[in-house]
Amino acid sequence: MGTRPGAGGRDDVWPALPLEAWQDTYATLHMWTQVVGKVRMELSPAVNHWWHVPLYVTPRGLSTSAIPFKTQSFEIDFDFVEHKLDIVASSGATRSFPLQPMTVAEFYRRTMEALRELGLEVRIWPVPVEVPEAIPFEKDTKHAAYDPEYASRCWRVLLQADRILKEFRARFTGKVSPVHFFWGAFDLAVTRFSGRTAPRHPGGAPNVGQFVMVEAYSHEVSSAGFWPGAGLGEAAFYSYAYPEPAGYRSFPVQPAGAYYHEQMGEFLFPYEAVRRAANPDEALMQFLQSTYEAAATLAHWDRSALER
Repeated sequence: MGTRPGAGGRDDVWPALPLEAWQDTYATLHMWTQVVGKVRMELSPAVNHWWHVPLYVTPRGLSTSAIPFKTQSFEIDFDFVEHKLDIVASSGATRSFPLQPMTVAEFYRRTMEALRELGLEVRIWPVPVEVPEAIPFEKDTKHAAYDPEYASRCWRVLLQADRILKEFRARFTGKVSPVHFFWGAFDLAVTRFSGRTAPRHPGGAPNVGQFVMVEAYSHEVSSAGFWPGAGLGEAAFYSYAYPEPAGYRSFPVQPAGAYYHEQMGEFLFPYEAVRRAANPDEALMQFLQSTYEAAATLAHWDRSALER
C-alpha cells in the first residue's frame, strides 16, 4: 500500500500513478463510471454541451450530484475511501455495495437492482461510448479488476486537479463550464468560451454519434483537464482549442516539459512532471494559463472583457 491518505507528504498529495500498474483497474472503473453516468444522463434535463452528464469530485470520490426523479431526487456516489458505491434517495432510503473485483456485467446488475429496490425505475442505453471496443454492460465479463490502492490514488490526483482547475476557472468572467468529470473519456475538464460560434465539428470519437460532438463543440473553446492516459502511455494534463487557430501548436508554452502532441492535437504536460516539480501547483497553473493564452491570443478573444 502507498502512503497513508492525509499524511501530507509529496507522494500522498501527488501520488505516483504509473499506467502499467493499474491499467486493468482503470479500464474497469471507466466502464463502472459509464454505467452510473448514464443513469444521470437519462434522468437529468439536457444542458448545453452535455453539462448534465458528468460526475463531480468529492472529498471521498466521485458523485452524480442530485438527480431528479419525479418529485424526488437521489445521488450515486463512488466512495474511494471505504471502497463502496452508495445510492442515497431523498426519501431517506439508501443502498450500498462494496467496490471490489467484479465484472462490469455484475456491477451493472447490482447498480440497476439497487435502484429498483429504491423505487427508482430507470432504463439506460447499456453500451459504453468513446472506447474502441464497446461491449454492452450486461455482456462485459472482460473488465473485472479493482485495485483499491490505485483507485484511491486516481481519486487523490483528481482531488488536486479539481482544486487547481477551480482556481484557474475563477480567473475567467466569460462563459465557463463547471469543473466536471466526463465519464466518456474518463477525464476531468474545465472549458472556457470566447462567446463566438464554432465551425461544425467533424466528429470522429469512437462509438460516439456526430451529433454529440457537434453539441459539445458548438462554440469556440479553450479546454483543459486531467486524463489518466489510456492510449498515451502515461497520465497527463492536457489543453486544446477548438477550432485550433493558426500558429497554436508552435506557441511557446510553459513550463519546461509541456509539449504539443501532433497526433492528439493538444498540448500535454505529463503528470509525473507535475508531481516532481518544485512547486506542483505553480507548474500546473503555468501550463493552464500559457496554453489558454495561446488559444485566446491567436484567436483574438476579447480578453479584457473575459478575464479578471
